[in-house]
Amino acid sequence: MMNTTKKNFEWRNYTLYMAWIVSMIATLGSLFFSEILGFIPCELCWFQRIMMYPLCIILGIATFYNEKNIKKYILPISIIGGSISLYHYAIQKIPGVSEINPCVQGVPCNVDYINWLGFITIPFLALIAFCMITLFMLLTRSKTN
Repeated sequence: MMNTTKKNFEWRNYTLYMAWIVSMIATLGSLFFSEILGFIPCELCWFQRIMMYPLCIILGIATFYNEKNIKKYILPISIIGGSISLYHYAIQKIPGVSEINPCVQGVPCNVDYINWLGFITIPFLALIAFCMITLFMLLTRSKTN
């Protein structure tokens, strides 16, 4: 009789890959909006890009080497980026917050280039990406576990 072992699919082994895929989609989406559709990024959009673009590279390298202990470096970047996205989204959707006006030159930060279903804007998409990366990093098992 042949001995077959059933391998269990453990999704927590793939959280690093999923975080990298999310960062790739967010980075490519950001470049698509600016380079293909011609949307000029505002100041807060640039700050979000500054947080997202390195995540794509760092997570790509960590995924290649299967370095699960990278989360202590990724979490601060993704949380700061998510906070900027949340603030930017609040500027767009909450009237009282938009009066603060952090963008003084160039494109105003309260401009909605896209507004799908009445609530999905570019900062909302960035917020979802940062939250997903943060969640995947929190669920990633380090090599010591």
